[in-house]
Formats: sequence, structure tokens, C-alpha cells
Amino acid sequence: MATKLKHHTDYEQEFELIVMMHKTGRFTPAGMLTLRELGLETLGSHFQYGMNYLNAKDSVELDPVSLAFGIDGDNKKNLRGNKNVPAPGLLVFGAVRDAAPDAWGRRVIESRLSAPLNGLPESTYLRHVGGERIGALDFRESLDDTTPAKGAVSIHRLQYLIEAADRIDQGLPIPTSLEDIFDAGTSLGGMRPKVTIADDDGVLWLAKFPSQGDRLNVPMIETATMWLAKDAGLDVPEIKLATIGDQSVMMIKRFDRRYVQASDGMQVHRTHMVSSLTMLGCSEDQSRSKNYVEIADMIRGKAPIDKVKSDSAELFGRMVFNIMVSNDDDHLRNHAFLHSMGKESKDGEFREQGWQLSPLYDVMPRPSIGTDRYLHLGVGMQGRLATIGNAMSMHGRFGLTQASSAAIIDRIWTVVREWETYFESYGVDGKQISLISPAFRHMDVLR
Repeated sequence: MATKLKHHTDYEQEFELIVMMHKTGRFTPAGMLTLRELGLETLGSHFQYGMNYLNAKDSVELDPVSLAFGIDGDNKKNLRGNKNVPAPGLLVFGAVRDAAPDAWGRRVIESRLSAPLNGLPESTYLRHVGGERIGALDFRESLDDTTPAKGAVSIHRLQYLIEAADRIDQGLPIPTSLEDIFDAGTSLGGMRPKVTIADDDGVLWLAKFPSQGDRLNVPMIETATMWLAKDAGLDVPEIKLATIGDQSVMMIKRFDRRYVQASDGMQVHRTHMVSSLTMLGCSEDQSRSKNYVEIADMIRGKAPIDKVKSDSAELFGRMVFNIMVSNDDDHLRNHAFLHSMGKESKDGEFREQGWQLSPLYDVMPRPSIGTDRYLHLGVGMQGRLATIGNAMSMHGRFGLTQASSAAIIDRIWTVVREWETYFESYGVDGKQISLISPAFRHMDVLR
């Protein structure tokens, strides 16, 4: 469907994509997404839920802001038959943006299609994402497309995937022998090279590679930092560090997947996942104006009742940890939420549905010689200033008392102050420890 304007190169087009939601081990149609585009520019979009999907007791809201079901599904009647639009200021729904490829995934798609950097319309990027995109959504051109594209490659191909990713990083063409990077590398966000791989048991892992021009061994340092966070009591997914040739590879078990053993073998269940950017209904440009307190406020409104206290305390701990390790890449897309279905009650309804904080991810210290340091998100009464005093200034908004917030700080500092010892125990060499050491500060400065 296209509305032609004056010139052949100047016409608005509408592209319809069927949005699929993965639930109870299979994909089911959730509704129709329509994108309006003019060349490479996205003009807007709307989404219409399918009636069967809305009527299903186990249906999940696609977007917690623009397409929310409300408390006990009381908003479903307002969604029926409507061409719903994104939150004000957004051209596409936040949940669609989260499921779309980000910087690295787009580069892989551009390589596959021999397109220039950022040279494709959004509808093309959405259609060419592999089958293992983040979360539970998928996009199909028709209902006849019954299965998603291949999205994971065997772990035994890891060495070849590293070579392929390196070629894409350098802007080089991909030979036929390395083309499985187009399946494994298109689904994922972030700037750095990464792929989805499957181990011999069918469990999915996100593998993060070195990048051209790295001064630090980023996979090694990021892995050690995540292990440090785990030792400090934060919620961290299972992480491994692999060595392929002379290169380190960080491997994170996909926490948006669940594995259920069935009579016919293991089933992979996908969990719907969205970023805090989506939960707060804002654009990328607005991220730096947001703060941790706004995420905490959202937890109180969106999380299952039994998760509000623990998720709020976890978020406070993550903010404190980011301050202590100088991780200023803590933007809203690096804080995510997983949808919880809750349990089915006697009357057949699903209770305690909600959004709970995902495990921690994407934490990388940044060495700096500056005394004053800042996070991406606001910390407290002094804005983005990365100090413990600033973090404590808003502890009440996290549902914490002064004593309980101080206890979290003490717990994390007890580990972080010994970071060098921990890093050595993780196998980080002296050169890398020396390079990263300016990211870690003494408590006298942190206060």
C-alpha cells in the first residue's frame, strides 16, 4: 500500500507486519503493526490487537505504556478494534524498538544486504532480524510464515563467528563460508560485536567479542566486573569467559529464555522483555534527563506486589555499584524488565502479572582521571553526580530506610574495595588491572 507523491523517489508507504507473541512454547498472532515511511524516514506507526489474542486469558500486553492491559485487564475493552498509537513523542512503540536490531544488529543486516550505514528503512530492519531477537516478539510478513528465521548458531562455530564479526567491524565483505553470522548476529542490540549461540544442550548464550581498536580486553574486564557484582550480592545471570585463539569472549546465558523439559524433549520458552526506556515511555533523546528514582516509581506501579520491595532494593544496589565502578553507560536501555505471568487461580484467571527487574547486564567500568564523575541517569538531589551521598539523598523513594540503604552500600563496598584481589582470582592479568584501575575510587572520594 503506497500513497504516491510528486516524484517517484518521494512517496509515502505503509508496511504491515504481523506481530507474534511467544507464549506457552509457541508463537501466536498478537495483532497488526503498520509503519508509515517516507524513504528512510519513519513517519509514524499504529498497532491493532487481534480479538482472539485479547480474549485469551494468558495474553500478554505488548507495550506496558501504549498497549497496556491495565489492572486485571480492565483496559482490554478500550484496545479492541482500535488503531493504537505510540506514546507521545515516539514514532514506533517502545516494545517494537526493543525487539528491533540496534547498532550492531543493523550493521550485520546492512552487510547482508550490501547496504550503506543506516541505509535501510525501519521496516526492512524489522523484517531481516534473526529468530532469536530479545524478548518474546517476532515480526512476520504474513500468517503463512509459520516459523521464525534461524537465529542461533552452534557454539562449535564460535571461532568462525569471531572472524566474521571482525570483518563486519572492519567493513569487509563476508565470504560464503562465514555467512552464518547473518543468522546469529542480527538479533541483538548495543554497539559491540555479539552473536547468539546454542550449546550442545540447546541452551542459548549471548557471546560478546572484542572490537577493533580496543585498548582494554573488554570481554575479560566486563566479565570480571559482572562476577564482582554477583559477589556483591546483585542479581547477575550465568556468565562464562571463553578463550578462542588469543581472544577473550564473554558468554552470558540468555535470561529472556526458559527451558522446560517435556515428554518430546526440551522446550525453549521466551519471556517478553522491554527496556526501561519503554517502561517510561520516552525516546532515546530523553534518556539523559531521566533518573533512577523514576525507574523505582515505575516498579511500584508495574511490578507484582511480591517483587516491589526486592526489585527496588536491587535497583538501588545497582545504582550504587555503577557509582563505585564508574559505569556511566547506565542508560535506560541498559535496565530491562521481564514480564511475569504469575499463577493461574481457581477461577482460571492469571494473578499477579507484572513486570519485574531483569538480571543485571552491560556493566563496564570506565577509567577516568577526573575527580567528579557522573552517571548517565540521575542519581539523587545532586543530579547525575556519582557519589554515595547523592545516592543516599533519595533512598526513601526506593522504599528504603536510611539503615537499610546504608546496609546495601556497606555490603557492596565490602566487595568492591577489594576489587583487585577479586579480579586476580578471576584470572585478570596485571596489565588489564592496571589499565582499568582509574575506574575504581576510594570511599573518601566516593562520599
